[in-house]
Amino acid sequence: MESEPAVFAGVVFTLFGAGLLLWTGARVLHRAPVAHGVRPAVSITLTTLSGVVFLALGVWCFGRI
Repeated sequence: MESEPAVFAGVVFTLFGAGLLLWTGARVLHRAPVAHGVRPAVSITLTTLSGVVFLALGVWCFGRI
């Protein structure tokens, strides 16, 4: 019963992190801006780092089960 919130959080974090990484990769491949008004290198770095952090949080939540 207590593991249900960890499963929900793990799924949410993992899906969001994977989606963010896929979206960033698609934008980079099409040479489209990832964030408007921000230098491309900075926006790519920050979104990639955020995606990896969210994936790591999802894995951590699944490890708490």
